[in-house]
Amino acid sequence: MNQVSLLQHDPAGEAALTALWQDLSERPAFTDEVRQARQLVLQGTLAGDFESVAQALLQVARNDVMSRDLTLGAIRRALQALVEHYPVYRTYIGACGRPAEDEAFFQQALEQARASLGDADANVLDYLQRWLGGEPWRSLPPGRARKQLRHACVRFQQLTSPTAAKAVEDTAFYRSAVLLSRNDVGFDAERFSAPPAVFHAHCQQRLAAFPGNLLATATHDHKRGEDMRARLAVISERPEWYAHRVEHWRELAAPLREALADGPAPSAGDELMLYQTLLGSWPLDLDPNDGVGLHGYAERLRQWQVKALREAKLRSSWSANNEPYEAACAAFLDAILLDAQCQQLRRSIAEAALALACPGALNSLVQTLLRMTAPGIPDLYQGAEFWDFSLVDPDNRRPVDFTARRQALGEDLPVGELLGQWRDGRVKQALIGQVLERRQRFPDLFLHGDYLPLQVLGKHAERVLAFARVHDGQQAVVVVPRLAAGLLGGQAQPLIPAQNWDDTRVLLPFELPASNCSGLFEQRVVTHNRELWLNSALEHFPVNLFIDRIESSGA
Repeated sequence: MNQVSLLQHDPAGEAALTALWQDLSERPAFTDEVRQARQLVLQGTLAGDFESVAQALLQVARNDVMSRDLTLGAIRRALQALVEHYPVYRTYIGACGRPAEDEAFFQQALEQARASLGDADANVLDYLQRWLGGEPWRSLPPGRARKQLRHACVRFQQLTSPTAAKAVEDTAFYRSAVLLSRNDVGFDAERFSAPPAVFHAHCQQRLAAFPGNLLATATHDHKRGEDMRARLAVISERPEWYAHRVEHWRELAAPLREALADGPAPSAGDELMLYQTLLGSWPLDLDPNDGVGLHGYAERLRQWQVKALREAKLRSSWSANNEPYEAACAAFLDAILLDAQCQQLRRSIAEAALALACPGALNSLVQTLLRMTAPGIPDLYQGAEFWDFSLVDPDNRRPVDFTARRQALGEDLPVGELLGQWRDGRVKQALIGQVLERRQRFPDLFLHGDYLPLQVLGKHAERVLAFARVHDGQQAVVVVPRLAAGLLGGQAQPLIPAQNWDDTRVLLPFELPASNCSGLFEQRVVTHNRELWLNSALEHFPVNLFIDRIESSGA
């Protein structure tokens, strides 16, 4: 999820989107949001767990003549600073101490904690560095001291994981919305994007170390469906357009806001999150004049909104519901979607969502193909054969219409018709079926094949990702566009016109002979001097997979 997401966000949009969010919401940078959320969690829901670790460390301190005078208060302050700045869910301290792979993460937290503490408390960190894996507990003789040190290490590792989950996923992700497609389980929201070279490196590393890893782009626990994230990612390519839309909507929505004693409802940040959620999840078949459809959609969004407001813990929370604020936010949402007086605002939001939908669908097809061809085992979440614009649970666990999916599987529609009717989601399922059929015919190629990043040349080289899988005489080439919303132009379907690729081409380490090689939906391609031209490779379908079957006919 994270690796494909980074690939599909345009770094050129980060500064403008960050400025827009901070100017409107007046919220701090995401790093500070996480630190504040960790403080809140450690002093609230995990206060008992935190105290248990502090007490365990106090017992360790009592076993050393050099540290027995440390106070519980000093240990608490140093421990909290360390956990506040922990950059990962957990490290893996064992009998031999911290593994080398963990050391950089621990030292990063130690350095940042030291900078946040006074001189007296900072000295306590030196002891924590030793006790929490700096010196292996097996170096102590068997007995009470060793058991207490081991217990402290175990309890510490049991504290950092839930702290990260509750502070990042369940708090900071609902307080920050530079772009919600970068706020999801397993994501590092401080990283906005990454170039193809980073994606290639991850694939090569996975093939070398964990070739059987599951490749998930949706789970039971995601904050937004895979196709909702793919649609929102398009905003990174259109930040100015988005900023103008937000300004227009805020102006139209001004009469809908309610002035409460604790501030306007909704807050600017919560309002901006709502607009992004509407843009990402607006159903492709929902007309802004469809009263019945809008009521059903509003009900889904109300469930998301209550969860978002309470998880943020800013104006409401699960433990202390702010009913006036929640009611005002719900009324704001209902007015946008259901009030006859808000038709201009509702239509403007719907038009903006549909303007993102086509390039978003292109991103989705890219994500789908990468999940099934990169090293690893593709994981398909229930119902995600069609478009998945679901919200956080329970929305992403709604019943799936498997009858419609079974029926679509048996239709065998021509590719032109699938693309012409892309809004119904059958084109995504057809792509999945095509690639799974090839994985079944060439299992070793995808399970064990080498991963070769391919060089792209030409006018739009930076808008293409390509790689090859090679194994025992079998050769596959995967070609997908990225950050290509501008190349679509005003297309009504997610297929970049062939002429828009100009001279963009992929350099291959081998030829793909037309007589033995076909792509998805039986598209033929001819390479010249080991060059695969995009205007040919992606002429009839937005993404493609070519397999050379010269030596693989018996597979």
